[in-house]
Amino acid sequence: MITIRKADERGLSKIDWLTSRHSFSFADYYDAQQMGFASLRVINEDWVAAGAGFPTHPHRDMEIITYVVDGAVAHRDSMGNGSTITPGDVQRMSAGTGVTHSEYNPSRAAPLHLLQIWIEPDKRGYAPGYEQVRFADADKRGRMRLVASPDGAEGSVTIHQDARVYASVIEPRRPVKMALAAGRRAYVQVVRGAVTVNGVAMAAGDGARVTGEAALEFAASSESEVLLFDVV
Repeated sequence: MITIRKADERGLSKIDWLTSRHSFSFADYYDAQQMGFASLRVINEDWVAAGAGFPTHPHRDMEIITYVVDGAVAHRDSMGNGSTITPGDVQRMSAGTGVTHSEYNPSRAAPLHLLQIWIEPDKRGYAPGYEQVRFADADKRGRMRLVASPDGAEGSVTIHQDARVYASVIEPRRPVKMALAAGRRAYVQVVRGAVTVNGVAMAAGDGARVTGEAALEFAASSESEVLLFDVV
């Protein structure tokens, strides 16, 4: 079964420098029917104005993945990390016993568009950790590229959970297929463009809960990008 949640059905929050769409309950947006999917707890799609961003704030006991669509993120944290995250990079921060960080749009002219993803860890109390890996479009084109996993397989970032995150750039006339093991579920997020998933149409910003499917086939009429979360 594939259950679509359209982009404009997500929660919305807006202030002068930030517009956010929330796939699941977050901050002031609450929906008892949208509290997450398995260990996937947050997918926030954020648009951050030039020169603005999130000042230093704390997290704990969460696996946080940053996926940039357009622009760049300037990141600093209490572990001593300072980095710039651009499209193609996947950043993982394990908040564990506690970490603080800030995220800003360093551009003076261009907005920042990103996805902030939270996955609940398999237990509390891990030591905080940080990792950033680049995955070129060529590495994601025409296939499901593993970008996060519990064991760092295939050069993916490592998360403390039995969950795997895949990214794919879907090209016209080149469907991408993905098998799901028995007992696994999936969540699909369309990053850009438009795709069909087993014939079901999805547009940019749409999400889909997938249960009881042995395999998924993604097709597109123009170049599109998706994330797939393989969860228990």
